[in-house]
Amino acid sequence: MTLELTTHRVLANHLDHPKTLVEHEADFGPINRLSITMDILRESGITGRGGAAFPTAKKVEFLLQQRRATRYIVVNAMEGEPAAHKDRMLLATNPHLVLDGAMVLANLLNADSVIVCIAREHVKTIAQVKAAIAQRGAKRLQGPSFEVQSPPGRYVAGEESALVHWLNSNETLPQYRPTRPSLLQIGRGGVLLDNAETHANIGLIARHGAEWFRSVGTATRPGTTVTSVTGNGKALVVEVPYGTPIRSILSGAGITYEPRALLLGGYGGTWLDGQHLDVGFDDDSLRPFGAGTGAGVIMALPHESCGVAECARIVDYMAKESARQCGPCAFGLPAMAEDLKALASGRNATQSLARLSSRSDVIEGRGACRHPDGVIRFVRTALSVFAEDFNHHAAGHPCQFAQSPRVSYIPHQSDVKDLEWE
Repeated sequence: MTLELTTHRVLANHLDHPKTLVEHEADFGPINRLSITMDILRESGITGRGGAAFPTAKKVEFLLQQRRATRYIVVNAMEGEPAAHKDRMLLATNPHLVLDGAMVLANLLNADSVIVCIAREHVKTIAQVKAAIAQRGAKRLQGPSFEVQSPPGRYVAGEESALVHWLNSNETLPQYRPTRPSLLQIGRGGVLLDNAETHANIGLIARHGAEWFRSVGTATRPGTTVTSVTGNGKALVVEVPYGTPIRSILSGAGITYEPRALLLGGYGGTWLDGQHLDVGFDDDSLRPFGAGTGAGVIMALPHESCGVAECARIVDYMAKESARQCGPCAFGLPAMAEDLKALASGRNATQSLARLSSRSDVIEGRGACRHPDGVIRFVRTALSVFAEDFNHHAAGHPCQFAQSPRVSYIPHQSDVKDLEWE
């Protein structure tokens, strides 16, 4: 994996190996586990980096209101999104920063246990984090106990309710939750769950304070974002302040071509026309375009690629990765995948384009979780950004790039060349 840094915060002073505790404290200084108060957390304005962008202080306050004798801190480092690879990079460089953030949040909530969840397929990352935990134990750092759990690395397994459900019953099934926030529980204990990048930022806020944290970024999304960028046949990671123009992010990642389109937020995210490169990478700036930062993902599609073919591959993957516990996932998404395959090939595609729109209306908002809604969002924005291509394909005239090399990475398919992941 290629790494470029444009802002030095959670990925500061990276090495070609996970920092030991000694190296970590030499770079960042030791941490006081009592160093974050609710006032500091609120003033920092930190929001989750896993996709929902929910204010971390509100999640903590909600859990503090619950009368729970036991509480757990869960670090979500599952990274089931194929276009995302920031958490693995973070744990491969600064694992102790993530553990620091979990430790101070555990103190704030009087939680005795921290559970770090890493997909079982990421064997190297699991070993790296276990080694970091052992170093902290050897130094007898005060604070909660740490353990690593390794659920299967399916796409939906990293959804927070599915992850907690697995910790309870070894089933990675998302749970229906009509309101946010809602209480997550392991047994009868309340759970605070955030992704690895969020915890790393908490580790920095504990050292430098709220004002320092807010000194970069935007008013509503302070701080930096560690963004996974796909382009030039490579998977890259950059850390930039929220609000940085997309053009600058691509340049920092070494992407020199002008993209035809951008996929933002991941495979349940949104397509953005490539002419909007000077838009800031933050939700307020992207909202007028119907887009958002999501899980911190940017895929730059070259002009020599077919948007219809890329969409067909991604929706086919998303349909196969669903939990299949409700009709929209079990039947709706596979049907949409078949329509997109027909469109991509230009064969028997006359009715496929119309069916995509009607099926989107039927499926939206009816799933047991938000997985189908993410696919609908992805498809609708694709129909807009690649409208001309879709019309040509539907008429039986696929574009000249329909057979071009693929840009999107689809795991577990032998016909797809892996990107530079590790």
